[in-house]
Amino acid sequence: MSESRKLIANNKKARFDYFIEDTYEAGVVLHGTEVKSLRMGKCSIKESFIRIEKGEVYVYNMHISPYEKGNIFNKDPLRPKKLMLHKGEINKLNGQLATKGYTIVPLEVYFKGSLVKMSIGLARGKKLYDKRQDIAKKDQRREHERDFKIKNV
Repeated sequence: MSESRKLIANNKKARFDYFIEDTYEAGVVLHGTEVKSLRMGKCSIKESFIRIEKGEVYVYNMHISPYEKGNIFNKDPLRPKKLMLHKGEINKLNGQLATKGYTIVPLEVYFKGSLVKMSIGLARGKKLYDKRQDIAKKDQRREHERDFKIKNV
């Protein structure tokens, strides 16, 4: 049974700014017009962040543009959205967050079948020199690919 997985939004900046230690899949609690807007790909998680409050997980600043053909039932585009995780996963994340330097970041939003899911990551912040190393590796890889392409032409 292979369910289709259609990517809606990706957070590339998260992988650049953080070391991703562990990933989880969470369901997103949405209202009708928000799902229609997501089907059209109107979502951004660049500036979003995740918090655990009273044993429940919420994502903040996840922007879902209002559905154009919607009406008074359209919700606030930046309202906090609840994430569905198992209690054990929430407790595990809470324990890790108590450790200094850890945070939870949204990595991507996608459809899994007809359900909207979010991939979230337990992350540790990178220092400036770590980011410089990543940029150097990326440049080196790009240079190597360019050389390989020239040789094979």
